[in-house]
Amino acid sequence: MTEFGWLLILVQVPAQPSRHRVAVWRELRRTGAVPLSPGTWVLPAHTAFDEGLRRVQELVDKGSGTWTVVDASPRGEGEAHFRDAFASARLEEWAEFGADCHKFEAEIAKEISQGKFTLAELEEEEQSLDRLRRWFRELKARDVLRLPQSSEASDHLARCGAQLEAFAELVYEATLM
Repeated sequence: MTEFGWLLILVQVPAQPSRHRVAVWRELRRTGAVPLSPGTWVLPAHTAFDEGLRRVQELVDKGSGTWTVVDASPRGEGEAHFRDAFASARLEEWAEFGADCHKFEAEIAKEISQGKFTLAELEEEEQSLDRLRRWFRELKARDVLRLPQSSEASDHLARCGAQLEAFAELVYEATLM
């Protein structure tokens, strides 16, 4: 059981123009909502999602749609179904984040093996790490279930930061000589 309830989000946006439906769908996903069926989404009833829901409402209004947010108290296996769907979405995000961390590490290793110790390359890698850090903060904010993968991702991000620091040292040594 979770320490919070659930929200059912019922959304209807006209099919045309499709950009409005797509914008609503993207914002719901970005917020952390999980689709249960067409037009029906679930999200933990947690303040972490308030701002995202406000943005969804603006997009629904802009698209001349309607939406209803319902406090849900699932019965029987419903609680587990909601939790499992939400956890599965977060696990997919953490896995994707981990894969991008691995790509970052591989890129640093490639630059070192090629001796590409330029300030421009360092700046590019710093931007990549900044993007990973922003993404981590977004994922962490959505992970109200506090899945163990969050801690693993934090450790992985710290290793990426350490690799960038080591690369920066090599760049500074190469450019100062």
